[in-house]
Amino acid sequence: MSDTPSLDAMSEPRREILVALKTGGPRSIAELAERLTITYEAVRQHMAQLELDGWVGRQVVRTSGGPGRPRSSFSLTAAGDHLFPKAYDELSVQLIDAAMDEFGPEAVQRLLEIVAERKVEEWAGVVRNLPLEARLKLLTGIYKDDDPFCHLEYGEDGSTKLVETNCPYLEVARRRPALCSVTVSVLRRLLGRKVVRTQRFQDGHGRCVFKILDQPADGSRLFDWEPELESIA
Repeated sequence: MSDTPSLDAMSEPRREILVALKTGGPRSIAELAERLTITYEAVRQHMAQLELDGWVGRQVVRTSGGPGRPRSSFSLTAAGDHLFPKAYDELSVQLIDAAMDEFGPEAVQRLLEIVAERKVEEWAGVVRNLPLEARLKLLTGIYKDDDPFCHLEYGEDGSTKLVETNCPYLEVARRRPALCSVTVSVLRRLLGRKVVRTQRFQDGHGRCVFKILDQPADGSRLFDWEPELESIA
């Protein structure tokens, strides 16, 4: 499955099949062939590839009233549904702004504290009692297991940086960068070290870089708003 799937980039027959499933619900190959006026065999071949790519899934439908042969019905998977336009980013920004307007910045900070606390609880049992290097390696999966877009870099000065080249919350973070305070706070608490973000997507760097400093973290603080980008290489 492509990392950046696009419905428009697909061939016309496959795009038409996906649209038909989106607008008409589960369909058999025969029903799709009739609806799209293309041959059964052509639909079958396209469907095999769409299923292999993870965009559609099949369900076995047994006929009622007799021992007739079960038929397969196809529908969009969750990944296939995400090929169609979504507005999660806009909704997230609206919710943040509404909370700010209705309840004030203290309430928004409390919400972010709760998010950070839950993330820490999720990871605490995994990294507890491990040496720093082992914790760092595990935390490259802080956004996604086996994340190919998150890695460690080591400086000549002995510094360690956690580098993220694909932000899963990028559009929301661009518009409301305070959300990134969650990641900084979570890393600080799990590593027990001060953490500073030295490069940011919001500033056009094309990545976020979290530098782990050789300074103990303030264990009394559960959450910190991220300051402006500090001049730390």
